[in-house]
Amino acid sequence: MGWSLRELYVQGITSGSYLLVLYIGVKSEEPAGWAISLALAAIIAFFAWMSAFRRNRSIADTPTSKIASAAQGYVELFGRASDGPEFRVQAQPGSRPCVWFRCIKYRKGTDDKWEELERKTSDSIFELDDGTGKCMVDPESAEVITTHVRTWYEGRYKFVESQLFPNDSLYALGAFSTVGGASAPNDLKADVGALLAEWKARPQELLKRFDLDDNGQIDLKEWELARSAARREVERRQQERSQVPDVHLMRRPDSGQLFLLSNLSPHALKRRYALWGWFHLTVFFGGVASASWVSLHYLITR
Repeated sequence: MGWSLRELYVQGITSGSYLLVLYIGVKSEEPAGWAISLALAAIIAFFAWMSAFRRNRSIADTPTSKIASAAQGYVELFGRASDGPEFRVQAQPGSRPCVWFRCIKYRKGTDDKWEELERKTSDSIFELDDGTGKCMVDPESAEVITTHVRTWYEGRYKFVESQLFPNDSLYALGAFSTVGGASAPNDLKADVGALLAEWKARPQELLKRFDLDDNGQIDLKEWELARSAARREVERRQQERSQVPDVHLMRRPDSGQLFLLSNLSPHALKRRYALWGWFHLTVFFGGVASASWVSLHYLITR
């Protein structure tokens, strides 16, 4: 599924980048090195702020919809993860059954740093229920934020497992579509034409059914009979199809918009991104001011 829990990585890696560039400044022991390090921290902070701001606005600007009345397109849903056994998966033997997981295995290297060895992420579809209907969720390429994260150690190995559980609160922001059932488009003329083309591709069967005078050809009257039969067949199929329940699906938007899954509420997610945004913005202005001061002081004292 690629980089799941991307928001956690972005914020964590960004914060680590601040420390790294400041460490470089300290090691340089030169005002110019400090100025460059502070300027780099400000640039990183600016792009991190943009990322947090974009996510905050995506959540804030998309109202929560009910599955039963949701429009087709970019939609925000909030309900619970269904607890049906058909939706349960396991990261590894002994792990608690869940509806989604990501498990990363690390090994401590010779320099005492953790190196990633293996990453397993579930891509099985699970179900969101908001009381008005049910929506299948395809987690492929989603950013996932969950409060269920556990870490354990086995000798030189470290495991970090993140999960979403049945009956968890479930927030989903992505592309919503309804397929099948009464929502399926019915074009009687096109469907009749397609069925007749299918029959014409099997001429022996067509003759057997509609060549009433056994002359080996379908005349105009016989063809009209075939058209009437095809129309009745299409109407029957469309009637049967309309009785099939609609299937709602949430997946990654093709437009590149944010696809987010979480067991936090929309309010908690907005607050989370707002706090990260203020943090990065503070670092940005602090970095710009500090870099300017160091540069000015360096020029004055030269």
